[in-house]
Amino acid sequence: MLARVFASNHHLRRRTVMSLTNGVSKAQDRSNLVPFSSRLREGRALAEDVWSIYNVANLPADCINLGQGYMNFAPPQWVAEAANTAIQGVAENHYSHPKGRLRLRQAIKAHYSPEFNRDLDVETEILVTSGANEGMYSVFVAFLELGDEVIMFEPFFDQYLPSVTFNGGKPVYVPLHPPKVEGKNSSNEWTVDLAELRRAITPRTKMIVLNTPHNPVGKVFTREELEGIAALAEEFNFMVMADEVYDCLTFDGKEHVRIATLPGMWDRTVTVGSAGKAFCATGWRIGWLIGPPSIIRPSLAATTRIVFCTNSPLQEAVSAGLEQAEQRGYFATQRAEYAERRKILTDAFDKLGLTYTLPEGSYFILLDIKNVKFPEDYPFPPSILGRARDFKASWFIAVELGVSSIPVSEFYCEEHANIGEAYARFAFCKDVDTLRRAAERLQKLKNYIQ
Repeated sequence: MLARVFASNHHLRRRTVMSLTNGVSKAQDRSNLVPFSSRLREGRALAEDVWSIYNVANLPADCINLGQGYMNFAPPQWVAEAANTAIQGVAENHYSHPKGRLRLRQAIKAHYSPEFNRDLDVETEILVTSGANEGMYSVFVAFLELGDEVIMFEPFFDQYLPSVTFNGGKPVYVPLHPPKVEGKNSSNEWTVDLAELRRAITPRTKMIVLNTPHNPVGKVFTREELEGIAALAEEFNFMVMADEVYDCLTFDGKEHVRIATLPGMWDRTVTVGSAGKAFCATGWRIGWLIGPPSIIRPSLAATTRIVFCTNSPLQEAVSAGLEQAEQRGYFATQRAEYAERRKILTDAFDKLGLTYTLPEGSYFILLDIKNVKFPEDYPFPPSILGRARDFKASWFIAVELGVSSIPVSEFYCEEHANIGEAYARFAFCKDVDTLRRAAERLQKLKNYIQ
């Protein structure tokens, strides 16, 4: 009897709760009960980003993708074979030390010590990370306090912004100034105004992000420019994050100077590297940080909590890549191959008589699209409407000519977006046949040039 009364009362209470809950759901929007962090909004992370818009899924099936900077060819055979070997092992498929596998740290030491003019310590001065981006994020986690300012040269790689704001930092933008002359320009003609940089520095400046060779401009910062930046870092006591993921890709004998090697700069600089760029394996997500123990140790504490460790078998493969690169003449051959690829696109732009920036490093070309004409009533998708002019021009070129690019205003703050909307970024990290087909299609641009 008692059991039946209890069951009846329980059923009544359940019906009452369900009734109340249903009433609330009808009267109140429950889709956002707990507000998300404002840092996501400040970092533009919730907005539909350029990579989502210019995704292959949204473009014509036969569109040639020169937008995203990944290769359409495989890593070197000997590196791929090392990955296959590692994945057959036992220890190679389990947790690595958060610092990175010792073999890889030793390979990084052997490869980079001569370039930094110092005997790197594998225990305290090298940290393997899950891609360059996670490495940079770990540094921001380790060093930014709420309200700390981080200076970024524009155009900037778009991941910098949310990585800074997610960690309480405040971005401060200093634009590179584009060439003023029409025609073919060198990426070296995109200049740094050191007086403008000085004015951007405040007592809250904690760090500057320096990307050289630069994405998307292709600029390789000169020794003189780096010395000017270094002098300001010493004067105002801030860190330098040197994003040098394209260090293996410089052209025409251009010298890549590492700011960490300048007098006094080792102690305040962390240098970021990437196996994805070096060995044509962007999906492997293997990167590294090189710097003094005072920067590496806190960054290690951060990366240990973010990912704990980086995937083990591919660390072994990258180790083999660095160990054998010199004897195989790999990086010299790679530079020559990329110079050939670059020329295919620049020849196409020369034939059209268009203005572009000839990159001295990285694998991107900025094409001036100010004079590309498209119908005002062209049927752009909603994701393009309301965006800067370069978004529309890039979309029009992708749909009508079948070659995709990336609009450069995405890499600017709103105040300076007008600089970026004059350009589209074309990546030449593709095989020669693909680039030749793209070059042929791009000749149709002559029909749309004012």
